[in-house]
Amino acid sequence: MTGGGAPGAAGILRCLNREARFNTIVADANPQAVGRYLGHDFEVIPLANDTSFIAKVLDLCRRRNIHVVLPLVTKELIILANHYKEFELAGSKLLVSPAASLEIANDKSRLYQFLQWRGMPVPEFRVVETVAQFKEAVTSLGYPGKSVCFKPSVSNGSRGFRIICADQDDHHVLFNEKPNNTYISVSEATRILSFKPFPQLLVSEYLPGDEYSVDCLANYGEAVLIVPRRRTKMNNGISVEGEFHEEETIIKYCRQILHELQLHGNIGIQVKRSDAGKFLLLEINPRVQGSISAAVGAGVNLPVLAVKQELSMPIEASELIVKWGVKFSKYWNEVFY
Repeated sequence: MTGGGAPGAAGILRCLNREARFNTIVADANPQAVGRYLGHDFEVIPLANDTSFIAKVLDLCRRRNIHVVLPLVTKELIILANHYKEFELAGSKLLVSPAASLEIANDKSRLYQFLQWRGMPVPEFRVVETVAQFKEAVTSLGYPGKSVCFKPSVSNGSRGFRIICADQDDHHVLFNEKPNNTYISVSEATRILSFKPFPQLLVSEYLPGDEYSVDCLANYGEAVLIVPRRRTKMNNGISVEGEFHEEETIIKYCRQILHELQLHGNIGIQVKRSDAGKFLLLEINPRVQGSISAAVGAGVNLPVLAVKQELSMPIEASELIVKWGVKFSKYWNEVFY
């Protein structure tokens, strides 16, 4: 498992450690990543943008007889997928979607355009590359009568995401919200964008309703398990409280997304309810999500199921039964070394 220092690494390792037949070697570029102390063994690997990344990971797979590579780092996905055959020859399975699928899923603007072209509902959106286009997009999407939001087409987590709301109380935000508040005025957004070149942005309608994080297990586009959980509390974009709901409209919507993109393995899909009451896509995390470990409390161990599927190991029907209605709450923990 790569990304041993990722925020969700500890929970995912707890999931994997529940399967006694699995021996999990954790890898990370940071020698002191927390996963070092939670798996069975640890290896240091280069960052994904290092020219030696593939060679070092391949060497690790051969040397340690790795059967499955489970990447947690978004930037590693396409690089690994492009070398899929080399890992197969080394005897290692890559738990990643095809590179063509990842190219779309990791680019929010391309993703919206692709699904719209396929006739699937998505939030109303514009793709912009200049300040003038940004101003036009905000206005055409209904601001100031309606709130809008924007984010880079390619980004990790909630980096670059902001909401533009005409009736935002800046005094309240300053004195009652933590500094990670996501609201911004249109004038401040325009000022920042005018200061330096900026990446391509996806500007879209703001969806005000309930938000769901949907953990999926897919087999090259075919849904095996889809588990929606309502996000009742978040911290820096990470779910820390939630509840598992058997919301059929979300399940059907996500099943079609998995199929259209031919996604594979553990996949995270974020959806939110629009003003019109429809659940629409926010983004896709085409990998195992950090908070996927919460599903263990609802009876399903999705990381273990993904590895079993990849190795053609039998999966019992009982392993796919979700205990709907379960709630969860996350808290900090420590390791000592």
